[in-house]
Amino acid sequence: MVLAAVQWGLIGVISRVAMAESVPPSEVAFWRAALGALGFALHATLTRAAPLRPRDRGQAASLGIGGVAVMYLAHLNAVRTGGVAVASILLYSAPLWVAVGGWLGWGDRPNRGEALPLALTLLGVGAVALSTGSHVPGHTLEGGAVGWGLLSGITYALYYLMGRPLFAHNAPSRALAWVLAVGALALAPFVTFAAISPRAWAALGFLAASCTFGAYLAYAHGIRRLSPSQAATVATLEPVVALGAAYGVWGERLAPAGIAGAGLVIAGILGSARLASRTAPGENPP
Repeated sequence: MVLAAVQWGLIGVISRVAMAESVPPSEVAFWRAALGALGFALHATLTRAAPLRPRDRGQAASLGIGGVAVMYLAHLNAVRTGGVAVASILLYSAPLWVAVGGWLGWGDRPNRGEALPLALTLLGVGAVALSTGSHVPGHTLEGGAVGWGLLSGITYALYYLMGRPLFAHNAPSRALAWVLAVGALALAPFVTFAAISPRAWAALGFLAASCTFGAYLAYAHGIRRLSPSQAATVATLEPVVALGAAYGVWGERLAPAGIAGAGLVIAGILGSARLASRTAPGENPP
């Protein structure tokens, strides 16, 4: 789980390398999805994973469009316009949108114990969004960056709202191959393919091999050995890695209000994880 969190935490930093080489966000998102799909298709073939159930193909397609095409593009545009640090924190508004989706879709209203972590997350996201911005050379925090970041969080929530039954009833490698392939196909019409520098190809290859295939593979092994609360707690390492890498590689640092907001978001995630450990100690994630 630590390995998965570290690899996911590097997405923004590595994506900025490709975008600095004049590769637009839509093309970065396309190659990450397409090459990731190829890796999982090969893995599913070599491990002789069962085919995706026909009844689940529509759900896989929907998750591919929302959770891959839209989420990847939104997150990369947030990185491009607001910097890695802000984009990573706003991505972690996902628990908020999971709660909203559960309430609107299934009438699952959060109880008092669940309300506090969600309130912390909401306050943290608000602090980041309303801060004077991240101290990033060439960046100012604008409405567009906040909008892209919140959209990435909303679409990230789809993995929890839609992905659970999909991954519970199908081999993860087969399901991910479908989801990523659909996402790549959805992105393709918006990509203007042009020559890519060797440095950009190296960044794209790392995104696909490590931040996508390697991270999900490590995650799949980790969740077999950890409870949901343990897995969620370790996953909070991801935004910490993203913030540290953004500072070390690109010189990004959040404004004081943004730092406080990041702390509240992480506290909210940890609170949700501890609550899960008390309410569902024996449940295994998909």
